Order: sequence, then C-alpha cells, then structure tokens
Amino acid sequence: MIINFDNSATTFPKPLTVRKAVYRAVETLGGNAGRGGHQLAMRSSSAVYSARETVAEFFGAEPENVIFTLNCTHALNMAIQGVMKNGGHLIISGIEHNSSARPAVTLASEKKIRLSIADVYPDSSKTVESFRRLITKDTKAVVCTIAGNVTGQIMPYREIARLCRDNNICFIADGAQACGVLDINIINDGINILCTAGHKGLYGITGTGLLVTDGKFRISPIIQGGTGTMSESLKQPELLPESLESGTLNTVGAVSVKAGIEFVKSKGVSNIFSHEDRICKRFIREIQKDDRIVVYRHPQAEYVPIVAFNMRNVSPEKLSSYLSEKGYCLRAGFHCSALAHIQLGTKNGCVRFSPSVFSREEDAVRLAEVIRKFSVQIRN
Repeated sequence: MIINFDNSATTFPKPLTVRKAVYRAVETLGGNAGRGGHQLAMRSSSAVYSARETVAEFFGAEPENVIFTLNCTHALNMAIQGVMKNGGHLIISGIEHNSSARPAVTLASEKKIRLSIADVYPDSSKTVESFRRLITKDTKAVVCTIAGNVTGQIMPYREIARLCRDNNICFIADGAQACGVLDINIINDGINILCTAGHKGLYGITGTGLLVTDGKFRISPIIQGGTGTMSESLKQPELLPESLESGTLNTVGAVSVKAGIEFVKSKGVSNIFSHEDRICKRFIREIQKDDRIVVYRHPQAEYVPIVAFNMRNVSPEKLSSYLSEKGYCLRAGFHCSALAHIQLGTKNGCVRFSPSVFSREEDAVRLAEVIRKFSVQIRN
C-alpha cells in the first residue's frame, strides 16, 4: 500500500467528485471552448465559463479576471514578466519558489529590471520591514509567496499587500501552498494578482493553474496566438481573459478545478486546515522523540500543514528512498526553492512531509515509527 505524504507537490488521491467530473468532461466536452458556434464548442465554452465563475467566487474576483494556466509556474511567469515588461524595480522574498525567483533573476541578469530580495524572519514585523526598506520610487511590483513551499511558513502577506497598496505597487502573491488551506480573497487580502496551482490544495488534476487578478495592473501577454476572439486581427486582444489565454484551453482541467473547489467548499477551508495541521503536529511530536531529527520550524512563526525535517548525518535522499521502500511517499531535496534552502542553511536540502484532507493521523504515527527505527539501524 502506498501512502502519499507529498501532497505539497500534488494532492493524491483526488476526490471522487473530481474524478467523475473529469470522466464526464472527457466523455462529453469534445469541442474547443471559444472556437465555433456549434453544439460541441458551445458546450465546452459553457463548462469553462462555469469553472471561471466558481474560481472567481472562491477568490473574490470577477469571472473575466480569472485566467486558466498550465500550472502555478506558468501563472507566475505571466504575472512577473507581464507586469515588469517595461522595466523597473522588483522585490521578491527570500523564500520564493524557483517559479518566481528564476524569472526574476533572469530579467535582472538580462538588465531588463532591477531586483532586490527581502530577508524573511520568524517575526512578521521584521519581515515586513525588510520589504519596506527595499522600496524605491521605481519599485513596480512585489512578489511574495503566501506560504513557503519548503517549511510552510506563512508570510505576513496582508501586511505586505497593505505596504504595496500604500505605495501603488503591484502585489503578486504565490498561493500554491496556501489556496485550499487558507481563506484567500484577493479583495479582502489586498492581492492584485494571485497565482496558484489547480492540482494541489484545490484538488484538480495536474496541468492546471490559475492567475486571478483584480484588474488594477496591466499584465502584458508573454504569449500571443489564437484566442477565439478578434480572429480577423493580427493584434493580440487587450481584454481579459482572452489577452492572456492564447491557444486551446484545458477544458478538462478547468472542469476538474471547478469540482475541486466545490469539494474544498463542502469540507470547509478551516476544517481542512485543522485536520492537516493536527496530523502535522502529531507527526512532529512523534519524530522528535528521536534526538537525531531536526524539524525546521520556529516557535515565533506560523505554518501551513507542511513539515520540513532532516535526520542528522543522513542525506535527505537516503531517508526518502528508505521510506519509499516502506510505502511512504515524501519528497527529498531542494523542492525547487534554492532561496529557501539558502535561508535555512540546508546545504543538502531536506525531507518534506505534507498531508491532505484524505490523510490519516494513524498513518503519520506509523511513518514516524518507521523513521525512528531507521534511525536506530543507522546508529547500530
């Protein structure tokens, strides 16, 4: 039996309602959404718009400001490169995923923008102040993860959003590890552009992502092509969502995200968080019975349900491989987040434990027992 505790990468299993929705979409939605007025195309268009409405309602946006993307990386690249197209100063946090850090560093290395990296602390006020100190008159955007993907540390995103609003700066938030476990609303939270995955805490299938905007800041398209509208023109449409949705949409994926969000709403975001957080805290208590285990959490910080840890003198890959042999799926390494590991000082990366709504506390306890037994074997 395989037990998945790598839900930060993608949630598995998927809810039955999502699986059924995907099957129905493959079976019935054979048209190309927005391409044609015949029955198949119209049926697919209606399904995509319904999904757009569901996403918009969930995140406090307007349907036309919901953009379907391939994944969160795609959304972040669209947002960062689109907002920073004409140059300026960009600030990112010191724990950003490579999805934000790499496009930012690439733009800076090509001398297209000026880049600053804000230090992150367990103390939220110090983190906000580190962003504040970096703001200049030409600062155009701030990119900040809502919750780090390595340790799960929750950033003071509302305070950073307020700082951006006060300085007329575009706030781009990475919600990949937060959406579905934290109550995110772009209006209430002051987020101008929210980028997130559809296949993680929203329980959609892989190959799905979202860019949700309040429409305040223009996002220049980084991809041009067929949009199903203004096809007689060689110019890219300027109105959303078409300006950022070139090419055939992932209709099946959009339907899966709609079903996933409806599943999350039926469970309740706060209930999902409580369930997963309880499992994480129990797991931490159990593995910390072994003094060789290092857990990367600080008592002053808050975390989404993710636990980053290492076993002293054992490589993360070796521990993860052993656990895989025992039927437990945990990710080891750098988790596509070079900046976060520089901050942590984890030169060899770490192992990451991340439950889902389907995870069971007793499985986490058994996993901890397996880890402790492995520790004994290593010692002997």
